Amino acid sequence: MTVSSSATEPLKLGISACLLGAEVRFNGGHKQSHLCSRVLSEHFQFVPVCPEVGIGMSTPREPIRLVGEPQAPRAIGTVKREMDVTEALAAYGERMASELQGICGYIFMQQSPSCGLERVKVYQDNGMPVTGGGRGIYAQAFCARHPDLPVEEDGRLNDAVLRENFLTRVYAYARWQQLLLSGLTRQSILDFHSRYKYQLMATDPVQYKALGQLLGNLHQYDLAELAPRYFSQLMQALKKCATRRTHSNVLQHLCGYLKKTLSGEDKQEVSQLIHQYRNGIVPLVVPLTLLKHHFRHHPDAYIARQVYMQPHPENLSLRNAL
Repeated sequence: MTVSSSATEPLKLGISACLLGAEVRFNGGHKQSHLCSRVLSEHFQFVPVCPEVGIGMSTPREPIRLVGEPQAPRAIGTVKREMDVTEALAAYGERMASELQGICGYIFMQQSPSCGLERVKVYQDNGMPVTGGGRGIYAQAFCARHPDLPVEEDGRLNDAVLRENFLTRVYAYARWQQLLLSGLTRQSILDFHSRYKYQLMATDPVQYKALGQLLGNLHQYDLAELAPRYFSQLMQALKKCATRRTHSNVLQHLCGYLKKTLSGEDKQEVSQLIHQYRNGIVPLVVPLTLLKHHFRHHPDAYIARQVYMQPHPENLSLRNAL
């Protein structure tokens, strides 16, 4: 597996089958997502799953809904209340969690009683939905087995910031899997963390320091215990969305590596673009492209290794709308 922009084999993502146009919905239809089926499909290998079909339900079929307690709802038929597929969906989630090997993320169908990640309607006995809702049965079981796997709902991916955040985590997950395959060492974890310095500073600067302190005592821990703990905390930190303020702070830090090589005019131009980005006038790609230009002419080995400079393939154009 490779995560470079020159990858010959795209990363695998699990996905709700209806989002790719498969006619597996309760009414025999689909919920095709243009973003997933037309845009992201050019960059990723999707592995489609429909839990309802997976447990043997027909298409079309009686729809199901969640009822009871939001933390532990039941999935039952909307007409035949005696039809309860809770255990079947949960078991299928655990089964797929074991069978879907090599995926680096998962896109779930929103508000689905099987696949929704949050705010899925959960009904009380009086027929009224519970405030806040719950989580789909299949999604809950699957995610419980893979707590560090990047997951997102299809609708939220239409937001440029959430889309970039999700795919940044997908590639981080893939890089970590590469590291595990190549053989984990204390030095390789330190190198990995070093490469993620500015990406973490953009998403969660506080957690970046905490992770640094954790690795500062690396010799005190068993590697097999420390590595998954570090990675879990890393993925939680990356889940926070960077802001224009935190991005601007990182861009200013990057400028520091050029202070001895750029002319006063060049420094002023970079500073102006960072200021314009912070104020919402230009997208992130504008000051970042200029900085990359200067680093090509004045290379810095440390910056060249920073994931922040290119956390995902450039042809995804994820930073054009940030």
